[in-house]
Amino acid sequence: MSLKVKLDNVKSLLLENRHLKQTVFKNTFWLTVSNIATRFIKAVLIIYAARALGVAGYGVFSYAVTLSGFLAIFSDLGLGPILTREGAKHPDKIKVFLGTALFIKLALVIFTVILTISVGPLISKIPETISLLPLAALLLAFDSFRDFSSSLSRFREKMQIDAAINAVTYAAVTVLGLIAIIIEPTPISLMIGYTAGSGVGAVFSIWVFREYFHRFWSFFDKTLVREIFGNAWLFALMGLMGGIMISTDTIMLGWLKNATEVGYYSAAQRPVQIFYILPSILATSIFPALSKFALQDRGKFRLVLENSIKILFMFACPLVAGGFILSAEITALLFGQSYLPAAPMFSLLIFTLLMVFPGTVIANAVFASNAQKNFLGFLAVGALSNALFNYLLIPQWGGVGASMATIIAQVLANGLIWWKMKKIADFRMLAHIQKIIFATIIMSLAVLLFQFWGVNIILNIVLAGGIYFLFLYALKEPLLDKSFVLSIFR
Repeated sequence: MSLKVKLDNVKSLLLENRHLKQTVFKNTFWLTVSNIATRFIKAVLIIYAARALGVAGYGVFSYAVTLSGFLAIFSDLGLGPILTREGAKHPDKIKVFLGTALFIKLALVIFTVILTISVGPLISKIPETISLLPLAALLLAFDSFRDFSSSLSRFREKMQIDAAINAVTYAAVTVLGLIAIIIEPTPISLMIGYTAGSGVGAVFSIWVFREYFHRFWSFFDKTLVREIFGNAWLFALMGLMGGIMISTDTIMLGWLKNATEVGYYSAAQRPVQIFYILPSILATSIFPALSKFALQDRGKFRLVLENSIKILFMFACPLVAGGFILSAEITALLFGQSYLPAAPMFSLLIFTLLMVFPGTVIANAVFASNAQKNFLGFLAVGALSNALFNYLLIPQWGGVGASMATIIAQVLANGLIWWKMKKIADFRMLAHIQKIIFATIIMSLAVLLFQFWGVNIILNIVLAGGIYFLFLYALKEPLLDKSFVLSIFR
């Protein structure tokens, strides 16, 4: 086979929609590449910025970005998912639907920008943040339009376009952000670079889909407005509850403490949030299989669910154990000695992997089983408990209290999701992860021993990871058998 033929085959596999199985693989590939690449590109900027700005300066920037992200919920209200769904169902009517949805989107963005500038100063208790709010409002608008544009690539099942948009956006954010803080290492300088990079991404996304945006107002149909809001309300409420879960800690730390505490907490969150990529990728990849087996074969549905959760526990357990033991060393390695007070927060937040990893897959299984009507209530329990325990714990414990509140909220929300799925599929887990638990214990002992001997942190992580998988192999863990894993998802 010639090189040209091989390249054509790769191009066809990764850039074209030929049939269902290949399209799912292609979209999963690009989703994985996009998520991993953009998170790590952004991490370069965040880690450098945290060191350059200092704890308080980084806290000011993080608070402004978090506030912008939270208020951005009101600029979408479920329009993106509805556009994806309706575009896939009725591609012939997409221009009219898009024209109407975009008109609504524009109105919502204008409203949210005004809300950010006018109400933001009342929400923020950190004086230095107020000068960043106009830029935060602009960032909100750019991000909102870029996310809306990405919905077009999703309904067309062309995630390679979404990946390209994300790559351009976060490359621009990182480059312009680094230039800004090299010139002047201040929160407002970083915010200018960050917002400018987001603007590049928004303009690029609109240019990519320019055929859909051209004279969009001429396709506006006022009779669709009520239908769109009627279909979007559930997505809007889920987005609101999810936003509260994600943003409450930082916002309430700003209210009840100060920018320095926000800086420590934001640093502790960053590596944990990067790990959250793993379950989201797997959950997205197996959702078509879960949806099919939920209707056709409940036994196969349970098998896929159990082994997917087991795969995630295989990664979550060593990450939690190693992260907890090496929390101080990891914090110092990434952010410097001045961020060591963030280590106790990181050592607590890393435990959320044990809830979030399986919870993400189980939530998708709930949706695949068409039992999502309970999901909003579970999110509400998590969001409200997070706010309550933040209020109770932050005044005395600061970022450590916020970390404890997050764990409690995750246990409640994901525990309810787990309970609901148990009623549907009666899946079992403890008996399947005994080898993983044993290998994690051995690995933890090795980490402690290497730590006692003063082994370099990076070498410690590499050696411990090798010991973990070596013991899994010795215990004949079936998940290390490629043929076994492939047989699960056939």
